Amino acid sequence: MTTCFDKIKDFNKNLKRKSISTLQINVGYKCNLTCEHCHFQAGPERTEEMSWAVMQDILKFVRENSISNIDITGGAPELNPFIKDFIKQLKLINSVKNINLRTNLVILNSPEYSELAEFFAENKIELTASLPCYLEKNVDKQRGHEVFKSSVKAIKKLNLLGYGQKNASLKLNLVYNPGSAKLPPDQQELEKAYKQYLESEYDMVFNKLYTITNLPIGRFKDDLTQKNSINAYKTLLKSNFNPCNLDNLMCLYQLSVDWQGRIYDCDFNQALGLIIGIAKPCIDKVKLADVQDLPVIFYEHCYACCAGSGSSCVGSLTYR
Repeated sequence: MTTCFDKIKDFNKNLKRKSISTLQINVGYKCNLTCEHCHFQAGPERTEEMSWAVMQDILKFVRENSISNIDITGGAPELNPFIKDFIKQLKLINSVKNINLRTNLVILNSPEYSELAEFFAENKIELTASLPCYLEKNVDKQRGHEVFKSSVKAIKKLNLLGYGQKNASLKLNLVYNPGSAKLPPDQQELEKAYKQYLESEYDMVFNKLYTITNLPIGRFKDDLTQKNSINAYKTLLKSNFNPCNLDNLMCLYQLSVDWQGRIYDCDFNQALGLIIGIAKPCIDKVKLADVQDLPVIFYEHCYACCAGSGSSCVGSLTYR
């Protein structure tokens, strides 16, 4: 079988990690939702959670290596009991220019976590929120009963705090995931549709829409397997391989750290347990020079990031 790496070699690409600008940090796999497209299979039953000791190791790494962009994810990162202290310490590091947190929105309506919206606003945290469609029935199908209504409530709350407003400093981005075994539509055109519909129907605003291709891993893989469509989806990804995406793949510009401090090329490799190829792949033992120019690990699932307009944690690679 031809692999993604074989096709990359066919295009004479020497894909090695470049200048690292982003550190993506997964603070735990526990989540208040059980979304059917989740590649981590996160949910309420998960117990993996980043400790304060690992967070201190990360803070030291960020400080010593002058990392500028921090991307905090989960699970639901808000569920980590140290999340506020972690963000406060990150804000004190001079090199850090932007902190992005990936929220499922629903958690911000929980009484126990409702004050986090104000905390994020006060600390100028960029928020990237999952809203895989602008239609209620499609969102609830992917993410659970009445999740759309709860998401609307959270976005309205964030809008009142200044998030998503035009020319405002508080950024709110939404994430689209296909609800079936297909590639995302054009990101710019879909963003226009999202903005028009959400503003006219719900009086809501946001900054950017990111389209992300579902990888055939985690719960999405399980769903494809149950429907006997996993091979058809893999064929779709391979047949839409686009070499123009190779230079912009997110794994070339960022590192992913799991709840135990282990390092990966990307969030998806983390979900599969594909640890970066060095002797001591832990955040407390590695230096940036150890991973610079290091070849990234490619497997069949990588076709998803290379297909069509490309895919990354910040959306289509066409509009990177």
